[in-house]
Amino acid sequence: QVQLVESGGGLVQAGGSLRLSCVGSGRTYSRYHMGWFRQAPGKEREFVGAINWIDDNTRYTNSVKGRFTISRGNAKNTMTLQMDSLKPEDTAVYYCAADPRWATMTRPGGIDYWGKGTLVTVSS
Repeated sequence: QVQLVESGGGLVQAGGSLRLSCVGSGRTYSRYHMGWFRQAPGKEREFVGAINWIDDNTRYTNSVKGRFTISRGNAKNTMTLQMDSLKPEDTAVYYCAADPRWATMTRPGGIDYWGKGTLVTVSS
């Protein structure tokens, strides 16, 4: 069993920055690939980015490339999402995710574990 807790959401103006954190726990947590998804009101949950637990390789959805950065702490139980140049369309609830399968990390339906989410609001 893996438990995930997000923090760091809030209100920011367009063009600003925000950092989200996800703290994981559980016996095999360090062996899970980690990722971020988001869900805006009235929309489906979508992939934002992910980091591979083996080699720290990352992948991002096109709309956040160059603006968002995912990293893991040395202890491997903390993942951060640094969000820069935020836009109003980035407004959503952001969810931390963990799954052992890298190939399907972009698919919400394939994720084993979810956090409860943290709200990010970007004002124009």
